Amino acid sequence: MANNSFSKSTFRALLFTVGLSFSVFTLHAQNDKTKTVAPSLAVPDTSTNTLLLPMTMQDTGKTGAESLTLKQCIDFAMQHQPSLNISLINIDITKTTNSINLAGWLPQASASGDLIHYIQSPSSGSPTTTTGGTSTRSGSFINTFIPGLTVSQAIFSPSLLYAAKAAPILVKQAQQVTDSTKIFLVSEVSKSYYNVLLTLEQISVLKEDTARLGRSLRDAYHQYKGGIVDETDYEQAAITLNNSMAQLKQAKENVVPQYAALKQLMGYPPQKQFNVNFDTVEMASNIHIDTLQQLQYEKRIEYQQIMTDKSLQDQTINFNKLQFLPTVSAFYNYNLAYQNNQLSHLFNNSYPNSLIGLSLSIPIFTGFARLHSVHKAKLQQQIISWNEVDLKSQIYKEYTSALANYKGNYYNLQLLQRNVNLAKRVYFVVDLQYKQGIVPYLNLITAESNLITSEINYLNALFQVLSNKIDLQKAMGNITY
Repeated sequence: MANNSFSKSTFRALLFTVGLSFSVFTLHAQNDKTKTVAPSLAVPDTSTNTLLLPMTMQDTGKTGAESLTLKQCIDFAMQHQPSLNISLINIDITKTTNSINLAGWLPQASASGDLIHYIQSPSSGSPTTTTGGTSTRSGSFINTFIPGLTVSQAIFSPSLLYAAKAAPILVKQAQQVTDSTKIFLVSEVSKSYYNVLLTLEQISVLKEDTARLGRSLRDAYHQYKGGIVDETDYEQAAITLNNSMAQLKQAKENVVPQYAALKQLMGYPPQKQFNVNFDTVEMASNIHIDTLQQLQYEKRIEYQQIMTDKSLQDQTINFNKLQFLPTVSAFYNYNLAYQNNQLSHLFNNSYPNSLIGLSLSIPIFTGFARLHSVHKAKLQQQIISWNEVDLKSQIYKEYTSALANYKGNYYNLQLLQRNVNLAKRVYFVVDLQYKQGIVPYLNLITAESNLITSEINYLNALFQVLSNKIDLQKAMGNITY
C-alpha cells in the first residue's frame, strides 16, 4: 500500500515537472514568436546619459554620430539657421542702402554730348545753342557737336540730411530684428531639445516598465500552472504588458518627428544625425530661477524695437518740417563746341567754354503737401505710442503667466518626486506580497500602474518646469545668446 502511494505521488510530481517544463517551453516559444513579429525599430539605449536620437528606423543604433549638448545645439543654430542668416544679410543690405542714400553728399560728375544737324540753316550770328547751362553761338554752321562735363557738389539738402540722421537708426533696427531672431532660436531650440529628452526619458521608463511586466507575466504564468492562482491573473498580466508595449511603441514613433523639429530649428542637415548629450543632475539643478526679480520692460527686445521705431518716426517728422528749406549745390561745367558745315571736318576746330556757379532751389508753394506730410507723420507716431501701450500689456501678461506656470509646476514637481519614491516602495512591497500569495494580482496591477504613472508624471513635470523657466526668462528679457 505504501508502495502504491509512493508511486502515485512520484508520478504526480513527475507530471507536474513535465507540465511545468512544457509550460515554460511554450511561454518561451510565445515570447520568441512575439519577438519575430515585433517591429525591428531599435530603441535608443536610455540607460546612459548619452541618448542616440533616431531619424529613421534604419539610422537607429548608429554610434558614429557626434554628441551635442544643449549649448552646442544653440551654437550650431546661431551659425546655420536660415532665418538668422537671412536677418544677418539684411543688416548688410541696410548698410548698403544707407551708403546709396548718402552718396549724394559726394561730388557727382556726368558727361553729355549733343550732335546737331540743322535742316534749315540759321542766320549768321543770331542763334545760339545751349547745353548744360552754357550758350554757344552756332553761327551759320549746319553741323554742331557739343560735348560737356558737369560736376556738382551738394551743399545742403533736406533729403540728404534726413538720410544721414536716419542711417544709424535703420542699422540699429536691422540689428534688433537679428537679436529678436536669436532670442527666438534660443527659446525654441531649448524647448524642442527638452521635448525630445522628455520622450526619450519616457522611452527609458516604459522599457523598464515593460521588462518589469514581462517578469510579472512569467511569474503569473508559473503560478497559474502550479495551481496557486487562477487563469485571470495571467490574462491580466498579459493585458497590462500589451498596454505598456503599445505606449512604448508610440513613444518610439513620437521621438522621430520631434527630432526632425529640433533639426529644423537648428538648421541641421536632415540626412545627418547627432546624439543628445546631457547630465540629469545638472539639468535638475538648472530648474531654479529667482522669482523675486522685478519686470523691466526695457530689457525686452520688442520694447527696444518700439523705441527705435519712435526715434525713426521723429526723424521723419523733422524731415517733413524742414521741407521748406532750399536745396543748395555748387556746379562746374566744361563744354567743347565743334562746328562745321561739312560733317567730315566737324572735329577740325573746337570752341571750348567753362563756367562755375551755385544752384538754389526753394519750394514756395507745394499745395500744402508739406503740412499734410507733417500731420500724417504725427498720426503714425500716435500709432507707435499706442503700440507701446499694448506691448507693455502683452509683456506683463506673458510675465505673470510664465511666473504662475513656473511656480505651480515647480511645486508640482516636488510633490511628484515624492510620489515616485512612494510608488517604488509600494510596488516593491506588493510584489513580494503577491509572490508569497498574500495579496491578489489586482493589487500588483494597481501598484504597477501607480508606479509608471508617477514616473511619467514626474518626467512631464521636470521638463515642463524647464520649459516654464525658458518662458519666464524670455518674458523678463533675460535670455542670453
